Amino acid sequence: MQSQYRLPLAAALALATAIAPGIAAETPKRGGTLTYLIPADAPPSFDGHRESTYATAHAVAPFYSVLIRVNPENPSATTDLVCDLCTEMPTPTDDGLNYTFKIRGGVKFHDGSPLTAADVAASFNEIIFPPEGVLSARVSNYVMVDKVEAPDPATVVFHLKFGTGAFLTALANPFNWIYQKAVLDKDPHWYEKNILGSGPFKFSGYETGQSIKGVRNPDYYHQGLPYLDGFNGIFAAKQATRVDAIRGDRAAIEFRGMPPSARDELVSTLGDKIAVQEGDWDVGSAVTPNHQRKPFDDVRVRRALTLAIDRWGDAPGLSKVAIVQTVGGIVFPGSPLAATKAELEQMAGYWPDIEKSRAEARRLLKEAGADGISFELLNRNVDQPYKYVASWLIDQWSKIGLHATQRIAPTGPWFDAMRNGDFDVVVEAPGYGIVNPPLDVQKFLPASIDSENYGHYEDATEVKLYDEMLHETDPAKQRVLMRRLETYVLDDQVHGIWALWWHRIVPYRSYVKGFKIAPTHFINQDLARIWLDQ
Repeated sequence: MQSQYRLPLAAALALATAIAPGIAAETPKRGGTLTYLIPADAPPSFDGHRESTYATAHAVAPFYSVLIRVNPENPSATTDLVCDLCTEMPTPTDDGLNYTFKIRGGVKFHDGSPLTAADVAASFNEIIFPPEGVLSARVSNYVMVDKVEAPDPATVVFHLKFGTGAFLTALANPFNWIYQKAVLDKDPHWYEKNILGSGPFKFSGYETGQSIKGVRNPDYYHQGLPYLDGFNGIFAAKQATRVDAIRGDRAAIEFRGMPPSARDELVSTLGDKIAVQEGDWDVGSAVTPNHQRKPFDDVRVRRALTLAIDRWGDAPGLSKVAIVQTVGGIVFPGSPLAATKAELEQMAGYWPDIEKSRAEARRLLKEAGADGISFELLNRNVDQPYKYVASWLIDQWSKIGLHATQRIAPTGPWFDAMRNGDFDVVVEAPGYGIVNPPLDVQKFLPASIDSENYGHYEDATEVKLYDEMLHETDPAKQRVLMRRLETYVLDDQVHGIWALWWHRIVPYRSYVKGFKIAPTHFINQDLARIWLDQ
């Protein structure tokens, strides 16, 4: 949901907000270079099939095309899907088991070679059925897919094992970039360090840890797009650096989101030269205990960690300084499948009485022989909200006698440590390219099912609960099954700990037009519809 924020200063400082869908938009102007900020030191790789971080998406998405996508004119409605490389959205056949896509003609990769259905099929085959030694971050999103084939240069067919309403939304994930089949056949790792797409911008330069640049693709298949001549993405991990750059007009926008203090500072200083959009964010701060490290192999210790956290009491204050806000479980708040407040309050970590909750935490620690332990909390070298949330958690755990210290790592080493199990407990930020709750919750399935799970455990019971929920087509019954799964994950086994959901706040120079906030910071990052009113 998009909301308008007004700073309580003078009426003259009322914020500019984006034109809502349905209201006549201004005529876009062509030309200019957008300079924007990427709040990271560098992407772990350039490969969207491998990665799940904004550090990759915000840097590299402008170079690529996708098969289908969320409607760029209506990004808040993540069930409004439209074609990108296809010619029309398909109607499933054979009781929802087959989806046939026709691919646009005349599309070219940036090296001039034609893009055909074979490239689309090869890209999805790498995503869904990665070869040995190749990491695919979202392979578990396609458990319903049996095979993908390209019977001719203009046709791609997806054959499913079972029908599910989650499939098309999964295809529309904004990380599903279309790669060249010839390149993948030669070296499936090539895209980790190289860029070759068919998107609105062509790659023109990269300085490690500094910037990435693109120029307009004159052969882009969406006529009239992009509006910009080019872009310059600046890597800037420090919030103060980013705020100062926007204040001084050395950069126009940071797409990920800023905390309330940064918003207030920019609006107070620049008035109507700054516009702001805000909305619910399908990302959250989560804590993952390493089940292979003692004492976190003991569910009593994991349960104590979540029981110590006062979500209800601290969320309002924390939301004033960090980009977190909503108390919830593993299902995006507002979704028909999400837990109500009353349902949440039945689970460990969400009890209304925090003193009762912490007393139980201390009892469990003593019973497990883990009272007073010290451990290391792995964290990402990003200010918002990672460091704020970690400081809060460390304080919460101190109230039950635990002693946690932070180990802060850059994005690449942070991912490596999680994948290799080199941590005790880690602060994560499960973020989904598109709101799709039946698939989003896969993050909490064992790594043998979802490679993005870093808890290092197996649990056949959990997988069975999930499969039953995913196959259920009756919404009411599916909600009951989702409640069972969520209770099992967060309360019975505490495989993961959900701290707080995020709140997206994007302040930007008011001459930036065409930006429409979405519930994820991955949608619309191709920049094709951004223009500058200068």
